[in-house]
Amino acid sequence: MRLEISVLSKPGGRAVNEDAFGFWAGSGVCFCVVCDGAGGQGGGDVASKLAVRTTLAWFQDDPQCSGQAIEAALAAANQAIIEHQESASRLANMRATAVVLAVDSVNRAAAWGHLGDSRLYCFRRHRVVVQTKDHSVVQNMVDAGYLRKEDLRKAKERSKLFAALGQVENFEPALARSEFALAAGDAFLLCTDGFWEYIDEGEMECALSEVRSAEEWLRRMEQQVVQRGDREQDNYSALAVWCTEPDAADALGASPSAGTATNISL
Repeated sequence: MRLEISVLSKPGGRAVNEDAFGFWAGSGVCFCVVCDGAGGQGGGDVASKLAVRTTLAWFQDDPQCSGQAIEAALAAANQAIIEHQESASRLANMRATAVVLAVDSVNRAAAWGHLGDSRLYCFRRHRVVVQTKDHSVVQNMVDAGYLRKEDLRKAKERSKLFAALGQVENFEPALARSEFALAAGDAFLLCTDGFWEYIDEGEMECALSEVRSAEEWLRRMEQQVVQRGDREQDNYSALAVWCTEPDAADALGASPSAGTATNISL
């Protein structure tokens, strides 16, 4: 199975981009991670970059596509942030959300996990078939029936989280219950709240049905994000993965890689 990956990350209206992302591919598996930092005074960007670096390093040492592996990688990132909080007073409260996707292109399977309100969406035939659920106060209100789902994006306490990387207690990432069987044409979107706040699921589906590449899909959605944002717009980041059948040009395969926006074949 061929994987096409594209990424974007922008500061929005902020002076510093506290989002971070990365991916690593090798031995028939690919791991992607997107993080959103929090904590202020520079702590957020430190936490998110540390989380990405630690998570991908863990997968490079043990490249397994499973919920158990993702949980272990996130636990390593959580511990790394906790330990780094003690290195400077300004970092004492730094936190980061995280969403991780693992894809086994040989066995055509995927797994994922997340902590916080950075999301993963899976699309099949241009429709959302999987959407992660935020670890937030507002999401709990929706689940309890006190708030309509369509009102979640504009709720006053939408950014109030009860789970993130950097917490000593209650480390409980949400994980896919079992491996997800992939089909050619499936697409994944990993994104921070600064991205999904300004574009709803129906608009994501519509954009997906009108484009011919992962990069074009992200750019089409980014146009909507920018149009609806304001001067105080949050950082926004998104990573897209398209799963397609390999063609003759892919016969040479791909070497392990880590980086930004690109296309890879596994």
